[in-house]
Amino acid sequence: MALNYIWIFFFVVAFVIGLIKLIFFGDLTIFSEMMNSTFEMAKTGFEISIGLTGVLTLWMGIMKIGEKGGVVGVFSKLVGPFFNKLFPSLGKDHPAYGSIMMNIAANMLNLDNAATPMGLKAMKEMQKTNATPDTASDAQIMFLVLNASGLTIIPISIMVYRVQLGAVNPSDVFIPILLATFFSTLAGLISVAWHQKINLLDKTILAYLGGLTAFIVSIIWYFSRLEKEQIQAISSVASNLIIFSVIITFILLGLRKRVNVYDAFIEGAKEGFGTAIVIIPYLIAMLVAIGVFRTSGALEWIISGISWAFQHMGFNTDFIPALPTALMKPLSGSGARGMMVDTMKMYGADSFAGRVACTIQGSADTTFYILAVYFGSVGIKNTRYALKCGLIADFAGIVAAILLAYLFFH
Repeated sequence: MALNYIWIFFFVVAFVIGLIKLIFFGDLTIFSEMMNSTFEMAKTGFEISIGLTGVLTLWMGIMKIGEKGGVVGVFSKLVGPFFNKLFPSLGKDHPAYGSIMMNIAANMLNLDNAATPMGLKAMKEMQKTNATPDTASDAQIMFLVLNASGLTIIPISIMVYRVQLGAVNPSDVFIPILLATFFSTLAGLISVAWHQKINLLDKTILAYLGGLTAFIVSIIWYFSRLEKEQIQAISSVASNLIIFSVIITFILLGLRKRVNVYDAFIEGAKEGFGTAIVIIPYLIAMLVAIGVFRTSGALEWIISGISWAFQHMGFNTDFIPALPTALMKPLSGSGARGMMVDTMKMYGADSFAGRVACTIQGSADTTFYILAVYFGSVGIKNTRYALKCGLIADFAGIVAAILLAYLFFH
């Protein structure tokens, strides 16, 4: 589905609901609120882009050092067989592999500031071999959906919010989040593989996925035996140590290859600055549309409809207060975070609704944001089935999060 149609959909639905509220409910402020949201979200999009500029400049500089130092060759040896199966159109030694792997690793550690620049670098490398520059390639779609599924091993930011809002055991959502995000990633991978006719029963893919599953199980087992203070301390130290070790490793690889490390950094940093500028219009366009959609009350009406349907089917509806986080998650990361915090403030951090909202927040990533930023950075307008597969991953993660919350907390 092209971004053009998504953008139009948000505005048209918001306008129709605004008219309904004005004519039938006498809401004289709805359109002024919607207009205010356009200015607010435009400002937010610009601020996000500017804030991202420094991070992009830093990490694309570091990535350029690693690229010239031969990091692609190192990663090709480690995960080459697996990536060759998932990204068959890229071939065996594509320069995007190093960035792809580092992006996925950073996402697993919930290091958003490091993951985004690496992801954008990977997109640019894949775009160089894209036969139709305005249309997403198979490899780019696979990569984007893996990002949208948001596989996270250590959801430190969510635990920090729970601490701030008075949770007795802030880390009690750790295992449910880990399991939910794994199901989200698996659903995204399967949906893209089905479209691209990738054989997931291939022995190489099964071996790597089996190894990843065993690794996740071992992480769950290890952290489940620790106290909350130990979990937070170990995860924080491990995250920062790993990411700083990446910087040092890239520099050492550059020195080993006799690369002028400083010049390489400056070269990559210039690319990062340019990429940040390119992102601004795409990000603002999508955030403004999402802001209008949310302000119109469309999201609230959807939640009310879902609640009514579940009540009439006889299902338990204790999870309904957490649904704003679920419905906002694919649209806006900051919006979903705000919904999660609002739910915990209203019902309590240790309430069932609060824990469901936290589990949902960690179950997947922000599909529309990733779609706008990643594809926008390389000028892709026709996203093909990327949105559908990304939303499948989101849906699987959200459903898994709700069911796991019932299992762990209800």
